[in-house]
Amino acid sequence: MPAETPRASPAALPLARLLEHSAEAVAAVRAGRSLTEALTRCPPAARAGSQALAFEVMRGLGRAQALATLLVARQPPPWVEALLLCALALGARDSRAGYAPHTLVSQAVEAAKHRAPAQAGLVNAVLRRALREAEGLEAHLAGQDTARWNHPAWWIAQLRLDWPAHWPALLDAAQAPPPMTLRVNPRHGSLADYAQRLAGAGLPARPLGPDTPQALQLDTPQPVERLPGWAEGAVSVQDASAQRAAHLLLDGAGLPPGARVLDACAAPGGKTAHLLERAELDLLALDSDAGRLRKVDQGLQRLGLRARTVAGDAGRPADWWDGRPFDAILLDAPCSASGIVRRHPDVRWLRRPADLPALAQAQARLLDALWPLLAPGGRLLFATCSVFRAEGQDQVDAFLQRTPGARLRPSPGHLLPLTHNGATVAGSQAAEGGAPGDGFFYALFTRGDAAPGTA
Repeated sequence: MPAETPRASPAALPLARLLEHSAEAVAAVRAGRSLTEALTRCPPAARAGSQALAFEVMRGLGRAQALATLLVARQPPPWVEALLLCALALGARDSRAGYAPHTLVSQAVEAAKHRAPAQAGLVNAVLRRALREAEGLEAHLAGQDTARWNHPAWWIAQLRLDWPAHWPALLDAAQAPPPMTLRVNPRHGSLADYAQRLAGAGLPARPLGPDTPQALQLDTPQPVERLPGWAEGAVSVQDASAQRAAHLLLDGAGLPPGARVLDACAAPGGKTAHLLERAELDLLALDSDAGRLRKVDQGLQRLGLRARTVAGDAGRPADWWDGRPFDAILLDAPCSASGIVRRHPDVRWLRRPADLPALAQAQARLLDALWPLLAPGGRLLFATCSVFRAEGQDQVDAFLQRTPGARLRPSPGHLLPLTHNGATVAGSQAAEGGAPGDGFFYALFTRGDAAPGTA
């Protein structure tokens, strides 16, 4: 799924054309496809603006859908319905799109005239009614959690259960665009040196503290082409929470040069590259998706790093493992992505309640399959970009119960993307005095003296 980028202003093309393409993307998400897939079909000239609008619509989709239910008696064709949802979401009082309500109405009608002329009258009537009856419609929405929080009801219920003290703050945090955090490549220079390069280019940034010693957070997100030394591999874009993986796995491990390390679910390769920036490793980057694995190769090439990349299922070691144990394993397991929903707001609308137990089962399968590949005394770091306990602490508790040789080392556990008056909330991780990283979970295990394959 695409992250938001500041590559172009949403106003680069007429709003009617951007609404036309944004509605296509919204219709795709409502049909079960991701924004990534939808936006690749968008004409290049319209892609950045349409993406910016589509992201904002995803953040307001719960309210927009509730309004559409009140305003539309008979469900229109999917694209027309998506266009209505776009206009309703972008016209909300808290929308960051910044368009006047009457402008949205007229431009949505223009989009309908171009794409579905027979439906232009319906679009005009529905949106003008929404303006006329705004106060009464808002009263109808009162008490509807999905409209209030712009998340599915099951997602809200799960956060209430998992984080009874923090669920409202988590839902609010998911609505805010994320910061842009950089990872400075120590092979090219120090953090302080690169911060000076950024300042010289008119791009102020600040360090994020000892847990992420290679991290700089930009005051204002920028296209990567503006970053000094980007093409030469001096810097990468990686969230602060994601940057903790390499430090947790390597710091204090005492791994010799050439130690065997497995990145078990490597794509798109940010953590793979970070490990190699930190140490000289014999690293195998594994991923089940050969297409996404190419992104790992491309990223390593830009950074001047090397690893063996193999397409394979981490849960089926017999298909790719050579029988030699690994000194360290990073398992960044597939998950709900609930911790990165502010970066990928379509995730909340794509996931279903049944996904959580299915994903937890898949994570357990991967843990059990990879544990025997770890050398005695070796480390395995289990990670998910999730704030749901089923994909974090509950998973670890179950693994420790069924794996006597596993020892849990000091680990961050759940990292919640929360701050309160600039201070870290209990059970959360945040940059000191500023914006936090994404939601993540980390648990570090070491293996006892049992030989590989017997634990």
